[in-house]
Amino acid sequence: MLKLKLNGVDVQAEEGWTLLETARFYGLPIPTLCHYEGLSPYGACRLCLVEIGTGPNAKLVSSCTYPAEEGLEVRTHTRRVSAARKMVVELLLATCPDSKTIQDLAASMEVQKTRFKVRHDDCILCGLCVRMCSEQMSGKAIGFVNRGETRKITTPFDIRSEECRLCGGCMYICPACQLRCQGPDAPGVVCGSCLNVSPVCLEEYEDALCYLDPCCQCLKEEVKKK
Repeated sequence: MLKLKLNGVDVQAEEGWTLLETARFYGLPIPTLCHYEGLSPYGACRLCLVEIGTGPNAKLVSSCTYPAEEGLEVRTHTRRVSAARKMVVELLLATCPDSKTIQDLAASMEVQKTRFKVRHDDCILCGLCVRMCSEQMSGKAIGFVNRGETRKITTPFDIRSEECRLCGGCMYICPACQLRCQGPDAPGVVCGSCLNVSPVCLEEYEDALCYLDPCCQCLKEEVKKK
């Protein structure tokens, strides 16, 4: 067993566990998008960022790909982590605001607007469909091509793949295919109808004081007094 600190508490992790698996084992909620049970870790969306180390040497890493290490100090709900996750959600909203999955993530983090140009793309390059096709359906009918702005997911040579069995697994797992409740003609970029409250303690403290999702605001009045 590996011994490490998780939000200031001494915990243990199995050899080979990631930080995400460790945090979830101890009941700490960490948002994810490109991570899915049964598929290989990918680390594309960066929503699962956590902070490791202390002081000026502390850095943000994706918890779904970073392994638990002996003596590591991990913080899952710091002010820095919260700001980074909200920035990621804003970028996702600007890329694909029609996704219910992304809208739900925005609501859970109290993101009510995006500062980036809205594109209405039909793919966020999370790689879920590629891994589903390859690892669960054994099809390998689709994959990534190109790099940078021209990167996309397609079939070999952009023609119908003979390996595709029309199972629908790629559509089932795709967050961009899950349209928001207001439909394709939504009145605004952000829905906000399911808005939750982010941890109010981060307004005063560097770390969250509890890890309930959504925040129960049990210390709201005490924080205000201070």
